[in-house]
Amino acid sequence: MIGRLRGEIVFKQPPWLLLDVGGVGYEIEAPMSTFYELPAVGETVILITHLAVREDAQILYGFIREQERALFRSLLKVSGVGARMALAILSGMDAARFRACVEQEDSTALTRIPGIGKKTAQRLIIEMRDRLDAVGGVAGLVPGPAASQVGAEDRAFADAVSALVALGYRPPDASRMAKAVDDGAKTSEEIIRAALRSVSAS
Repeated sequence: MIGRLRGEIVFKQPPWLLLDVGGVGYEIEAPMSTFYELPAVGETVILITHLAVREDAQILYGFIREQERALFRSLLKVSGVGARMALAILSGMDAARFRACVEQEDSTALTRIPGIGKKTAQRLIIEMRDRLDAVGGVAGLVPGPAASQVGAEDRAFADAVSALVALGYRPPDASRMAKAVDDGAKTSEEIIRAALRSVSAS
């Protein structure tokens, strides 16, 4: 199992990044909570990883902190929740907010995340209630500031829309969400974070 990687960021476009570790390139999928804190392309980062082995693929997921991976793994144990939905949850709200939703049984907030319906939200609340303490320290998982700067405004917007689509939003909705928060000066990560926050607050 691959549990930790330290290397140079070669490419990043949410939700994917390429990490060069000793000349070997690792393709990694990560939630936005990790992307918010990644350094710029060309810089070194340490990621805690989870390797998912399937019949048709081996997918490596990366997280900036151990607590993120622990929450991700706990979410995978919930009936009907796969890796894609677990990433969407970690991208749609920070872990402190997720914990609050579970403790307050706020299924409405959870259904704002793409792919989560009422029944899934109720399962998350029921099945995660007794697992949050085991995750440990999730209240401290708050997205940090974006670290990279994108040169072209249209590239930042396009990358943000692409990432939102990858997170489960329909292309028209993703474009509308990005346009609503893009002031022409934001990086793609900042546009994504603002768009997701606007959905969470609505």
